[in-house]
Amino acid sequence: MSHSQTRPADNWSPLYFLASVGAGGISVTFFMYLMHWVPHPGRTVPIFEDIVAALGRGDAALTAAITIALLGIAIFGALNLSLLIWNLRKMRGFWASEKGQALANSNAQTQMMALPLALAMSINGGFILGLVFVPGLWSVIEYLFPLAMVAFLAVGYLAFKQLGQFIARVTASGGFDCAKNNSFAQMLPAFALAMTGVGLAAPAALSANATVAGIGLILSSFFLVASAFIVLVGLVLGLRSIMENGVAAEQAPTLMMIVPITTILGILMLRQAHGLEVSFGVHMEGAEKMMLLTRLLSVEILFALFGLTVLAATGYARRFLTGAAISPGNYALVCPPVAMSVLMQFWINAGLVSAGLIEKFGTAYWALSAIAIALQFTAVALVVFLHQRHFRAPRGTAMRTA
Repeated sequence: MSHSQTRPADNWSPLYFLASVGAGGISVTFFMYLMHWVPHPGRTVPIFEDIVAALGRGDAALTAAITIALLGIAIFGALNLSLLIWNLRKMRGFWASEKGQALANSNAQTQMMALPLALAMSINGGFILGLVFVPGLWSVIEYLFPLAMVAFLAVGYLAFKQLGQFIARVTASGGFDCAKNNSFAQMLPAFALAMTGVGLAAPAALSANATVAGIGLILSSFFLVASAFIVLVGLVLGLRSIMENGVAAEQAPTLMMIVPITTILGILMLRQAHGLEVSFGVHMEGAEKMMLLTRLLSVEILFALFGLTVLAATGYARRFLTGAAISPGNYALVCPPVAMSVLMQFWINAGLVSAGLIEKFGTAYWALSAIAIALQFTAVALVVFLHQRHFRAPRGTAMRTA
């Protein structure tokens, strides 16, 4: 596409919903500062009043951290919503277009599940914005939980409807090209279902009403199982094709899609564990949390190393990040560092500190936290770079869309 034509992002693809998802995920990484560093006695999460109280303590370091967190949440929360709206507008008429019809009759049909993924991410992000910036929200939170569950169930219905259409097409008439399934792109449905499930698990962790918590536990468990099942199927099918045909270079970032899915399912399980403790008296010890989170983090590290190895082998950065080809799949690169940053924060605080292995705010604590923060700002830098690359018209040299 030459510089006299539209921006690369104007050649729209459903994968651009991942731009919204990535921004929403980064807002969560900033919320981790508040979650683990701001005291919030009697509550699972910090709220506006806790933040104001912490600022009133006059601790310079804590005030700086809170200020950075609030700015990050506000900026990336707004970017998440603006990109969601932009994508929804671009989506109009897409399926009626020649490009949309071609996508609907190919392996890439599941790309449209980036829509429920983005919707679920924005609902989760909106909840964080409310907790942080709306005074008195906690006093009416019990009334909001049923509404949130209805919203997530609507997103879940959309996700299963889209997945069902795909399954019906490929099972009834064939057409699934196994040779072209040489990536983990078919894990996108699992990502969408996991994001819906973690939203349904929030009432399980936060509600003081045992009935609401129980419903949240049941519904989130269903989405957890569905997501895990699709991950297993996608892993087997994708690896078989990759070993036979080599990886699809443009889709190589999907090899790390297991990283954000693992983080989301890990948070879902932690929320369920807290709900079981508060509402049903089933307690999960700190050492048990440490081992659960350690195993999940191990999975993420292994798949991150696998993905980075393949990206290097295919020359992905040279071809699709700094070269002439521009791919909307670039935004899949944002989710892994975001997810690892968030899971590391939980591993450090809910795992290592809770088990008594390290001291909170000690040397080891900050050394490990620095890794999580480095991953976070890697994701921030990626978003800035990709926004300039995709949402600005190319200058000087001709560029093409992959």
